[in-house]
Amino acid sequence: MILASPSDLAMWLTLLTAIAYAVPAIVADRMGPSLARRYLWLAWILHGISLVSGFLAEVPRFGFAPALSVTVWWVLTAYAVESQYFPQLKARWAMAALGSAAVILAWYFPGQALHQTSSFWLPLHWALGIASYGMFAAAVIHAALMSHAEKQIRMGNDNESGLPLLTLERLMFRFVLLGFVLLSLTLIAGVVFGEHLYGEAGARLKWDHKTVFSLLSWLVFAVLLLGRYRLGWRGRRAVRVLYVGSALLLLSYMGSRFVVEIILGRSL
Repeated sequence: MILASPSDLAMWLTLLTAIAYAVPAIVADRMGPSLARRYLWLAWILHGISLVSGFLAEVPRFGFAPALSVTVWWVLTAYAVESQYFPQLKARWAMAALGSAAVILAWYFPGQALHQTSSFWLPLHWALGIASYGMFAAAVIHAALMSHAEKQIRMGNDNESGLPLLTLERLMFRFVLLGFVLLSLTLIAGVVFGEHLYGEAGARLKWDHKTVFSLLSWLVFAVLLLGRYRLGWRGRRAVRVLYVGSALLLLSYMGSRFVVEIILGRSL
């Protein structure tokens, strides 16, 4: 009996996951909500298995594309939970297309091998940070849906999102708050346990691009939440501040890793 190699298994798992995501994305209009939701659940499970298998591989690898894939998985997790309470939310096509693209990109750009000196807890630390990415990404998606719905209403068209503007706005800020909490915990863990996480003496706080952009994004999100709950910020102002903070957070890891790994072809 000939067993498939780990790379072949990863390829087939990626292909199955991408197909499971692509089916509701391509034929969403001809599928009922229940069947489309089942396909997304199947794709979400396969996506999670592919992520776990990658981290448990003989030589674990990580980079901008796997980080993006984990982020998308968190976004889909949030959407799966949210759709149970708001089944009228119309975002299945976008979620399916996003998931399919993410798993293919992560397979094509698997990233770099993790350092042997890194702590066993480092992937968990990354998972916590990327979970904050996922929550902010979910907030950005809701902000985009809200902006599009507002534009459609002003043009005299129907709201295509399936949810009222106030509900979208409320959900957006809930994701921002959850992402802010996770980002705060990630930064605190990096400062307090940095030496143990990276296996380097004196590695408590490195003033590199990741630290600077992460702190800047944290400040922007703190201002956004303060403006929301103390000054009543809402609508376009809140969305713009959210976009700025999300862009800074993206640059803190995934954006910088993309430049280093793909454009410059270097290792960190």
